[in-house]
Amino acid sequence: MIEQEVIQPVKKWLEQLVIGLNLCPFAKRELIDNRIRFFVSHADTIEALLHDLQQELKRLNNDDSIETTLLIHPNVLTDFYDYNDFLDIADGLLIDMELDGIYQIASFHPNYQFADTGSDDAENYTNRSPYPLLHLIREQSLENAIANYLKPELIPVRNIQLMKEMGHAKLHALFLSYFDDVNTHDS
Repeated sequence: MIEQEVIQPVKKWLEQLVIGLNLCPFAKRELIDNRIRFFVSHADTIEALLHDLQQELKRLNNDDSIETTLLIHPNVLTDFYDYNDFLDIADGLLIDMELDGIYQIASFHPNYQFADTGSDDAENYTNRSPYPLLHLIREQSLENAIANYLKPELIPVRNIQLMKEMGHAKLHALFLSYFDDVNTHDS
């Protein structure tokens, strides 16, 4: 799989859903400023993915020009429940690297499902991405952004309400559109 064929749907998802619907009010500036790193892991085992995660955390720690990293891993942890179990391992790596509290890992997966929801419930789309990915976030930057945002605790409430209003069918169609023209190169 060519990296651009993986990155393009993720960029479309970021632009159309995450930024376009303002699910994350802090993402637009970082995309415009070209401070989001899109890294495609070729890992096909959990061990190889852990290695890539470690390398990306080191890169983020050593390069202030990168605000956040989307570590996309299309070949491993494609089952949501396996992916979900892996998140504890990923958090353990943060602790082992003494980066807990400096970075956090947000989770996105094509089959993301919150506890106590059905697989077709619209609110799951707040965390559904074209491929499994780990979003590496600088905690201080997030805290600064939240401090300057009126009622940040309402962001998830608003997002869930918006997803429910849009409904599963419309969101699923939007989700599938991310893969349209996957061989063309958008900027």
